[in-house]
This record gives sequence, C-alpha cells and structure tokens, in this order.
Amino acid sequence: MYVRDDVIVRYINLPVSVRGITTVDEEGNYNVYINAKLSSDRQRIALEHELTHVNRGDFDSFDDIENIENLD
Repeated sequence: MYVRDDVIVRYINLPVSVRGITTVDEEGNYNVYINAKLSSDRQRIALEHELTHVNRGDFDSFDDIENIENLD
C-alpha cells in the first residue's frame, strides 16, 4: 500500500465505534489516526478507507459527509 509523503499515520486508542479518522493540519499534511484496538486486518481496512478519502480529494469536497462515506 502506497502512503503519500503528506500523510502521517498514527495508531492510537480510539473509542470502539471509531475505526479511523483523518484531519488536515496547518501545513497541509493529512494526519490519519487508526484505532490501535482493532485487529491488524481491521486496521489495514481502516487505513485503506482513510487513504481513499485522501486520494479522492474528499477534504476539498463540499458534498454531504453521508454522500462521501457512501462512495466507498
């Protein structure tokens, strides 16, 4: 799996209901947080999901979040 130079991935403990989340910092880097409580397979799936949002340009989209999430 290719991770871009502007993507920083961290594995942290998140609530059980959160698999992953991505934020954009002031330097334009994508900070991807993956739930460390997940199995390695689920972590991989969550990372792929978050990277899909980054690579698709979803953070520049004005679409409703439900529409963005349903594009997977």
